[in-house]
Amino acid sequence: MLSYLQGLFADTGFWLPAGVTLVAGLMRGFAGFGSAMLMAPLFAILFGSAEMVVTIVAIELVVSLQLFPQVRGHADWKTLMPMSVAACIAMPLGVWLLASVDKGTIVTAVSAIIVGFVLLMWSGWKYRGRRSPFVSAAVGAISGAMMATTSVGGPPVLLYLLSGNDPPSVNRANIVTYYFLTQFLLVTIVLVSGVAGWSAIGRAVVLVPLMVLGAWCGGRLFHGFASERLYRNVALGMLLATGLFGLLRESLLR
Repeated sequence: MLSYLQGLFADTGFWLPAGVTLVAGLMRGFAGFGSAMLMAPLFAILFGSAEMVVTIVAIELVVSLQLFPQVRGHADWKTLMPMSVAACIAMPLGVWLLASVDKGTIVTAVSAIIVGFVLLMWSGWKYRGRRSPFVSAAVGAISGAMMATTSVGGPPVLLYLLSGNDPPSVNRANIVTYYFLTQFLLVTIVLVSGVAGWSAIGRAVVLVPLMVLGAWCGGRLFHGFASERLYRNVALGMLLATGLFGLLRESLLR
């Protein structure tokens, strides 16, 4: 068993992915978002793009199971159901892209998505249109394809959901619930397709306790003394740094 665990991180070491996972858990537990975006560029570099998707989504799924009972009563199901169904329908397209595109391209795409998301959040841009089942489904389809290809399907959903006038508790509930409704299917599709192996699940099992610990601490901050505005700016700053590292990795690592 010990040799198997050592083999999961033989090429990367354990402490770097462990530290990234713990910080990602803090972000997820407090705001309900940011964890996949923080992990994706680094894990794609460390493990490869397909392995990254399964590892991250499996970790996120466990955290969703942990958080969902706390938030389900606040979720806007009329918006979430068409979004989630459309996301699941679009996932096979994303898995096909995941199998077809090389790792370097995916790392660059993930990093560009993160940087663009952070800049839009900081600019104050908001979706001004009406929420409808059709628009929700369109956002979900884009997110589902992105999630399957990069593990980062949050930006379109976050920009859509956070543009409303809902209180923070509803926004957090909607984000957590959306991930809960979509992640199990994505892990299943990627594993059944053979794009990634079971070693990705093994890594997720090892890293999940750190994510759960971070999410628990982040949830306590959300219900305690932390300033949401301050936290969001710190979280977005960390995501921006991660995205820029992914875009500039070749120059920085020379």
